[in-house]
Amino acid sequence: MSRRHIREIKTTLSGERQVFDCELLRATEGEAVVVYRMPADRMLENILLPEGTLSLGYFRVDQAFNAYHWIDDEHNTLALYFNICDRTEISADSIAWRDLTLDLLISPDGVCRVLDEDELPPDLDRDLLEYIHATRRLLCAAPLSRLAEYDKLTRKLINPE
Repeated sequence: MSRRHIREIKTTLSGERQVFDCELLRATEGEAVVVYRMPADRMLENILLPEGTLSLGYFRVDQAFNAYHWIDDEHNTLALYFNICDRTEISADSIAWRDLTLDLLISPDGVCRVLDEDELPPDLDRDLLEYIHATRRLLCAAPLSRLAEYDKLTRKLINPE
């Protein structure tokens, strides 16, 4: 199956931009799924994402987070990673979003780790800080349910019936 290239554009709270070239797996109104194969081993906390790991990125304009589901060649979950974000925009050639610093990592055993909390700016707007913490509570409330949800979504995309 031929896939179309799309750019993922991440902007941090400080205004720094990062651009990632991905392949579009699926797009519907207000949402997109991209796919990327890891070119080298990567350690994230205590989780090894070996070379060849398949990363499916899930983006929705009406959601306070995006998700990356990392799977092996047998389609087993290696980890589920969430960026808390806002301002997600999806167009024909790009997915742009603002990274709100706080990330969550869920391992296959359901342990939810909060990452980068120490990097939140001390002068962050109170409403934005509450938005971040509310999203954190939502995502950490039922990590095993989140794993099952993304496993089901990924399997449907990779093995359509």
